[in-house]
Amino acid sequence: MPFQLDIGHCSQPGPKPVNEDYCAVRLPGAQEAAWGAIAAVADGVSQGGHGREAAQTTVHTLLSDFHSTPPGWDASVALERILAAHNAWLAGTNQRRAPAMGLTALTAVVLRGHRYTVAHVGDTRAYLLRQGQMDCLTNDHVLPQRDLAHQLVRAVGLHERLAVDYVQGDLQVGDVLILTTDGVHGRLHARQWRTLCQSHEGAQELANALVAAALQAGGKDNASALVLRVQGLQIQPLQEALQQAAHLPLPPPLRPGDLFEGFRVSALVADNGVHRIYQVRAADQTYALKTLHPARAQDTQERSMLVQEAWLAQHMQGSPAARHLVRSHPQPPHGPPPAHLYALYDWHRGQTLQQWLDKGQPVGVEQCLQWGLQALSALALLHGQGVVHRDIKPGNLHWGDDQVLRLIDLGVALCAHESAQAAPARAGTPSYINPEQWGLRDGGALGSPQPPDARSDLFALGVTLYQMLTRTLPYGEVLPHQVGRYARDPQAASQLNPSVPHWLDAVLARAIARDARERFASAESFRLALERGAQGPMRAPPATAPAPDLGWKLALAVSVLLNLLLVLWLVFLPK
Repeated sequence: MPFQLDIGHCSQPGPKPVNEDYCAVRLPGAQEAAWGAIAAVADGVSQGGHGREAAQTTVHTLLSDFHSTPPGWDASVALERILAAHNAWLAGTNQRRAPAMGLTALTAVVLRGHRYTVAHVGDTRAYLLRQGQMDCLTNDHVLPQRDLAHQLVRAVGLHERLAVDYVQGDLQVGDVLILTTDGVHGRLHARQWRTLCQSHEGAQELANALVAAALQAGGKDNASALVLRVQGLQIQPLQEALQQAAHLPLPPPLRPGDLFEGFRVSALVADNGVHRIYQVRAADQTYALKTLHPARAQDTQERSMLVQEAWLAQHMQGSPAARHLVRSHPQPPHGPPPAHLYALYDWHRGQTLQQWLDKGQPVGVEQCLQWGLQALSALALLHGQGVVHRDIKPGNLHWGDDQVLRLIDLGVALCAHESAQAAPARAGTPSYINPEQWGLRDGGALGSPQPPDARSDLFALGVTLYQMLTRTLPYGEVLPHQVGRYARDPQAASQLNPSVPHWLDAVLARAIARDARERFASAESFRLALERGAQGPMRAPPATAPAPDLGWKLALAVSVLLNLLLVLWLVFLPK
């Protein structure tokens, strides 16, 4: 999911005939989310009229080349490489055309994941406005004497080697980053900054107001301001999320009524010895707060799996099918990033399908069909993004009071987008694992177990639907220390539940077939089979009745037997 930014910019020449400032923003394209967004402000310095050229080429080069750097590079490394190369070109150009020169001050900011990176050289500036407090993130590179404060000691194109300052920090929803040239911040006092920022919420309005106020205050230079208001954070890279969470402590044991990081704890709803799930409230909204049991505080794999689970849930948002996944929040919606290790989800009333089974509630064919179609919508979304859930079972399918089925627990999922260090090598519940993962097919041994793929999830869903209709596992229960047994085909679901129509019998038989080649190849084909079958009448298989000519067949058999005995008696009758 890309950043949600409110962007505003304004650049005026002021009393000067030429505007040598330049500012621009580039948002990531559909395939560029890993790089984030980049924005820059440059203030050209002329000797011979090349200041605007220097400002424009520097900003254009930075913004056009940034998304071509390797995506694994830190933002500061990518900025350093681009600026060093461009500075060498500009400095060489200036040497060839001396005394005419083109220099530029520059401040750029990259927004990636949940962090910002500022690159700065010269006397442009970057400010961070957070919860009413304004902080300047940069230092001016000018001579210390007050009368010479406009003389740059660092600028792009000034020397063959460029020294750039870098500042990095965490982002929050509601943050405002403001980049300005000295024609703006050189004329405004702290009180004016506060007044303008408090009275203008829109980014474009604020940018216009800052430039106008600077010129009205007697500014005699070009004046430019670029404003970025963060309305929604980008999904940070998984490795970055894992690194940030590596040293976070677990929440202390919480009791109903406790206040924790801005949440009021309502109840402890689950504790299985590995995870604890609390119901919490904040700003009239209810959430599920999932963390590790204190006994697992030092379990690095469980910590990583919790982070990956929340990261994947965030990564899947933005599609209509995402309603079948529980929405995860990257940080509390009302405050700073978490100071403890936990995942925060929307709260949905309802129950898992395992709870449905445990309560002995009856499952009708239409109800089961609805579950299957919704689960396949979620699996199509995951598989389309290169994600394999690996633990589809009744306990990980939640039926909400809003009549929406949601997949939960992505902790052991395999993801093609990021290195799957968090996911254990073997995962899933044994009774729902397909034969290939055990190294079996048609009851025979393969050379080695096969890795899970999208068809593994489809097999597990087929087992789940069969179990919901029959309350029986098609291949029997498999304990953790056992290997799955697939020596023979399971009973047809209709033999255990006569209400199951014959077409659904066939669909389920294909979904849980022992041979992978006979199963559905994709969630779409599985869903299409269910939809086509449901369009016909919901009839159960006809009861078995004796064939109408069975009596005649029996009479003929008796007659043949009597005639055979008569022939034998005649042949062997003593003469």
